[in-house]
Parts: sequence; structure tokens; C-alpha cells
Amino acid sequence: MKNLNDKPLLAVISQGCAANFGEGEKIARLFEDEYQVFFGIPDKSAVEPAVFILNVCTVKGNSTALKLLREAKATAPEAKILITGCAPKDLQEDVRKMFRDVRFTSLTELGKERSSSQIPSAHSATVLRESPLVGIINIEEGCQDACAYCSTRLVKGRLKSYSATSIIEQAQQLVSDGCVELQLTGQDCGCYGFDFADTSRNINSAQNLAELVQQILVKVPGDYRIRLGMGNPRHIKNYLEPLLECFQEDRVYKFVHLPVQSGSEQILQAMNRKHTARDYIDLAAEFNKRFSLFTLSTDLIVGFPGETDQDFADTLAVLQETRPTVCNITRFVSRPGTPAAHMPNIVSDAVKHQRSAELAVAFQAIASENNARWIGQTERVTVEKTGYRKGTVIARNDAYRPVAIATSSSQETRPGTRIKVDISAAEAFALIGIPTK
Repeated sequence: MKNLNDKPLLAVISQGCAANFGEGEKIARLFEDEYQVFFGIPDKSAVEPAVFILNVCTVKGNSTALKLLREAKATAPEAKILITGCAPKDLQEDVRKMFRDVRFTSLTELGKERSSSQIPSAHSATVLRESPLVGIINIEEGCQDACAYCSTRLVKGRLKSYSATSIIEQAQQLVSDGCVELQLTGQDCGCYGFDFADTSRNINSAQNLAELVQQILVKVPGDYRIRLGMGNPRHIKNYLEPLLECFQEDRVYKFVHLPVQSGSEQILQAMNRKHTARDYIDLAAEFNKRFSLFTLSTDLIVGFPGETDQDFADTLAVLQETRPTVCNITRFVSRPGTPAAHMPNIVSDAVKHQRSAELAVAFQAIASENNARWIGQTERVTVEKTGYRKGTVIARNDAYRPVAIATSSSQETRPGTRIKVDISAAEAFALIGIPTK
């Protein structure tokens, strides 16, 4: 394979959360003057990258990062490979056993290496994005927590919130550049601004996520939607009422991601989560009470060390009580360097698989019931991308629910288009829509 363009090709590939994808886009912007930047692994029949930057995620272990590395090596054996993202020490050790010519780096390190004329502002927006319609805005890095199982804190460090001024400027640029969706993201958006001193209020103009969203809504006009990133329950409850007010605004998706991780108070304490199951239950109840068709998202970990049958039953009960429409179910994976890696009473893989399967069945039934409530509704949706099924596109409604729409209709369904659809059917993971006539 040969690159027929004047510039060598640089492939940026991100894994994991929206925060990682946001950082991947910033990395790409650092190199756009020198390279032709491509997101993802290009087709082998097309061009061969000169450089890969793998922005990896290791929250669930190293396997997906190592698989991506092998795929990059197979695609372009002679390419230079840099790894960044959530890359803890044990991943670096695994990689060096496989390939000695791979370099580990970071967004900060890469930024320092580029000349000042090449570096865009850390929070500026340019045309170079994975999606021309979605603007990812990293509002903070790191977190204020130290969960016993999490290796991300080891890599990302303590909370560093970015100023509201820089975030608002980026939002303005993204909307003017055609974005119809703004994703506010970070390791924990729920504690945004908690690291600002009171004396900085006039400079930063936002002390929590709710204040930041209100600032964006006031200062960034346009027909767009804001999707809020994950917020831990212990932080969100501190400014719940102002946050609920934000969701009254049409430009804010009726979607919230509150990771509970376990329904057992004993396991939550062992996880060092700093919130109770009741905290999460009460928050879920408030969102569901205020908005009849709201998308509640949560995360659950099964098989944490010491998890008993009763602990798991408590988790299942919380799932049934709060009835989220989105739920990320993860089997516990020990991460070196974390307190959980040294905990006794390890749960067997067989039990983990059995419990995760039971949770998945229960969750899918709940999600199907939740989505069925949309049937008969007429929704204004935004077309997002080509669907997974042939002849369909995927759109999002105001609760950030994916809506599959057949493209045989004469109505315009290109990405970014806003159309009205009648919700005719529902599945566990999507709604089915028919364009209104």
C-alpha cells in the first residue's frame, strides 16, 4: 500500500468513553498541518498509515488495547505507533513484551513537543472531528474519588476543571461549525467546578455542572442539543434542583448517566464509592418523577471481591426499582495498582458470568418496557448516522433514545436533518420510527 497524498497518513484510534474520544480529536488537531489525519484503521487496499496514535481504554482490562495494537501492526507493520489514553503501568509492561518499538505518551506530552504555531488551544474547536455533527467538549480531567477498582485515577489524577469561559468559546465555535449535538464529557462531569476556589467565581463563572450548562444555554444560541456526561450520585445530589431546571430546556437531552455500580451498601463501601444505594434510588426517582419519558443510564459491576448472593440480590432489586433504560453491566476485572487487586474473597468467573447474564436478562426486559412507552408518540428527531441494518438511519429523540428509521421514504434523512417520526415499535435498545406524512 502507498499513500498517494502529499502528506503522510496518521491514524488516530480512540476507545472507551466520550472523554477519550474528545482527547483523541485534540491529538489529531496537533498533527493536522503535518499529516493527513484519519480516524480509525483504514482499509488495507487504500493507504498505509505512517503513524498510529492509539488512544486506549483499559477500564475492563488490557485485552481490547492489546487487540487494537495487534490490528494496527498487522495493517501497517512499518508504521510508527504511539499509545496514549488510559495506559497504566501493567499495560506498558504487556506491550513491551510484544513490541519494543511502541512509544507511550500523553496529550500533554504531545502538545509540548509540537511548535507553538502548530498547537491549537487545548479547548478550541476546529473542523477536524470524528463526526461533523457532534462536538465533544472535555470540561474536566481526573476526578475527586478513589474507587477501589478503578485504574483511571492512577492515569488521569485528581480533578482539573476547565474554565467555563474556554468551554463556552468552544461550544460557540462548534455550533457555528455545524454541530447539532454538544457532548459535555470528562472522567466525572458530576464534580465539575468543585476544584475552583470561591474567589475564582468571576473568572470561571460556573461552580458546578448545572451552572455551566446554564451559561452555555444563555451564551450559545442555536438549534442544538446538549448531552451531559457521567456524574457520580454523591456529587449530583449536591445541586440536584438547579440541574433539574436545566433539563426543562429543550436544548438539553433528557438523559442522565448516574453510575451506581452496586445495590449492596456493603459492596459500595468496599468499592469506596462514597454514595449509598439510597442516594442513587432517590436521584432516579426525582428524574423519573419530573420527566415522564426520561432516559436514565447507570453502570453495574458484578463479582466484586466479597460479593455474596445477597449482595447480588440487592443489586438486582435496585435495578428493578429504578428501571434504567441504559445499563452498562461489567464483570469485575482486577486492575494492578488498585486496592481491589489485593482484596480477598474473589468471586469465581463462573459466578460472575451467571450474575451478569441474570442482570442482562432483567435489564433488557426493563428497557423493552420503557421503550414501549414511546409507541404512538410523534417525535422530532435528529438524524445521526447510517443504521446498522441495511436501508435504515439512526436518529436521536429528545431523550437521547436511538430511533431506527427506514430510508425508503422520500423524506430527507441525511445526517443532521431534523424530522418528525411516529414511533411505531420498540426494542430493548432502540425505537422504531416512521417519518410522518
